[in-house]
Amino acid sequence: MAAIDTIRYTRAELPGGRQGYVRRLVRTVQSLANRIGSLLDRRRSRLVLLEMTDDQLKDIGISRADAHREGLRPFWD
Repeated sequence: MAAIDTIRYTRAELPGGRQGYVRRLVRTVQSLANRIGSLLDRRRSRLVLLEMTDDQLKDIGISRADAHREGLRPFWD
């Protein structure tokens, strides 16, 4: 045979096995879904700022210029 032989792993020999891979994959997908959800929530709240009246903005202590600046920021920022 050649100097390098093909190595085949059985399921028991794999570190973590298939179950470990599936768990990591599920955690990654959940993490990604949570991140996307928080980005969408941020965008929604910024759009609400743009729709508020001057009186509503005054009640929460934000000027129209600040609300406009915040409302136009990209959702990932």
